[in-house]
Amino acid sequence: MTNPLIHLVDDDDAVRRSLALLVGTVGLSVAEWPHPQAFLDGFDRESVGAIVLDVRMPGTSGLTLLDQLLAQGVDQPVIMLTGHGTVEMCRRAFKAGAAEFLEKPVDDERLIEALHECVRQHVRTRERLAADRGTRERYTRLSEREREVLSLVIKGQTAKQIARVLGVSPRTVETHRANLGAKLETDSLAQLIRRFAMLVEDADTE
Repeated sequence: MTNPLIHLVDDDDAVRRSLALLVGTVGLSVAEWPHPQAFLDGFDRESVGAIVLDVRMPGTSGLTLLDQLLAQGVDQPVIMLTGHGTVEMCRRAFKAGAAEFLEKPVDDERLIEALHECVRQHVRTRERLAADRGTRERYTRLSEREREVLSLVIKGQTAKQIARVLGVSPRTVETHRANLGAKLETDSLAQLIRRFAMLVEDADTE
């Protein structure tokens, strides 16, 4: 996540190259795409960064491409550019998930500011997804009994109460609780609840 990549999709070679030079001056890597299909064919969905789309392109328009990206679950933030913007066009872009809508000629500082914000947003999104995957992976390490204990711990029950519910000794419950800390890689009850309460709630409702 330390090397964000900005994808520029614009059929105007001069505009695209000018934008690429601008983006490069602030240390961001750039991939240039002359038309939407080239972008779709070569785009790495695992890359971290942002996408800059021109609205008016022959064939597939930027708005149509935006709809396609949304349908495919692409999570890179998208900035739309247009030389002939309308309120309806702007409304449709934001409704489809665009992060920003800028008119050409683009103000350099505004574009760079928007790109930096998009990159920060995307890094946070990917970090959150990675943390969620890690949480779920650790949860799968638990035995069925350990999941029962975890659920009751998160509900605020004491070791004695859990022992009565499960028909085991309090010492056995304490052993399970120790195993939970090791398997879930948590150091405190507060950390355990903060990281796993929602996951346990979802599992209990399935």
